[in-house]
Amino acid sequence: MLSPLATQILAWYAENARPLPWRGRSSPYAVWISEVMLQQTRVETVVPYYLRWMERFPDVVTLANATEEEVLRYWEGLGYYARARNLWRAAQKLQQEYQGQLPQDRAALRQLPGIGAYTAAAIASIAFGRDEATLDGNIRRVLARLIASQTPLRTPQSDRELLQFARTHLPSGQAGEFNQAMMDLGATICAPRQPRCEICPLSAHCQAFQLGLQNEIPVTKPKKVLPHYVVTAAVIVQNGQFLLAQRPKRGLLGGMWEFPGGKCLENESLEACLKREIREELNLGIEVEQPFGVYRHAYTHYRVTLHAFLCSIPNGNQPSPIEGQALRWVEQQELAHFPMGKIDRQIARQILNEGIKCS
Repeated sequence: MLSPLATQILAWYAENARPLPWRGRSSPYAVWISEVMLQQTRVETVVPYYLRWMERFPDVVTLANATEEEVLRYWEGLGYYARARNLWRAAQKLQQEYQGQLPQDRAALRQLPGIGAYTAAAIASIAFGRDEATLDGNIRRVLARLIASQTPLRTPQSDRELLQFARTHLPSGQAGEFNQAMMDLGATICAPRQPRCEICPLSAHCQAFQLGLQNEIPVTKPKKVLPHYVVTAAVIVQNGQFLLAQRPKRGLLGGMWEFPGGKCLENESLEACLKREIREELNLGIEVEQPFGVYRHAYTHYRVTLHAFLCSIPNGNQPSPIEGQALRWVEQQELAHFPMGKIDRQIARQILNEGIKCS
């Protein structure tokens, strides 16, 4: 028997579910891809990437047989690139061990690269109808307000409290709809600021609303101040071509291509920093010709301001990769074919837009 809370949220969802392209599909693969893309990324950002991805990689076998570089290129712009590499590795494991099919069990799903507790429960409930409660950012906020939790979100204690409450109301056989309903409620009504409690289908069940605490809950841990780094990059031009370096497989932007450079040391000038970094990374001396552009970006744990410079190589010397995986000399029109992070893509676009005269 459904609880009154579950009855009301399911009725609301039946009338108000967001029309998302991965909903209403019979393919567990589609659910898996959407759930991974939605990790730490907003729905409106994900939709065009999802559609393009599914056109190119419509199933596990197609994804498993693609190259890592192509997978990264189709992911470019979504960030958190380990997600793409994990999808690719998981597809290969599914092809080798599961005949190209996703397992239905939450524990088995967690054995796949890139699938944690939330994603496993989401796939099991939405794709396979398993009775699994799950927590994402929207669901956490809704549940925390329903029980007026004073425990800071995203702590082990909070997750235990919220999952216990969710399981109490989880409708057997309809867990997927329940979980998606909670997601949609958090995305459209139970917003982080100024929740629309007057039209919420669960306001009669919401302790935070009854106590007038909907703007104080959920409780969150104070955000840390992000450190800021000054970074340089070399746009090295030779014989009409540009030098790209591939980042190591592990770490931030692993396997992506970039214009080589690195962080400035304390009290180090931009030009001195760039020359040092290129010498350390490529065993190469360069001439710093002129500024090319300044770019800013915030990553998860820090912010950067990157200064790019047009550079040349004197005396016909040639670079060799010391810290990265590989180097490539590429024509301007080839830059679009190499997967890059946000700042390096901005540099590449500027090169194409401004028609740099190559030496």
